[in-house]
Amino acid sequence: MEIKSTYLGTMVGLAIVAFGLIAGGAWNKFIADLIALFLKPGSGVVAEFAYAVIVTILAVVTVRALTRLAEKEAEFTAKLIVAKKREE
Repeated sequence: MEIKSTYLGTMVGLAIVAFGLIAGGAWNKFIADLIALFLKPGSGVVAEFAYAVIVTILAVVTVRALTRLAEKEAEFTAKLIVAKKREE
């Protein structure tokens, strides 16, 4: 029985998302515990604000880095296509 490529691609995508959620949860707990080390117990609003700021900064930095990586990959692919056409 042959597995269709779309089914396999969907399963890979779902597995990636699932592991991403697990990793995100682990980072969530780590950052929250790290903030709790530096703030007094009972400083809920301050701790939540610090957590939100840190997570936002991490998200922006990560998205920018991934965007730059995608742009470089697109430029590299475009150069390969142009070079390949010249050879033909």
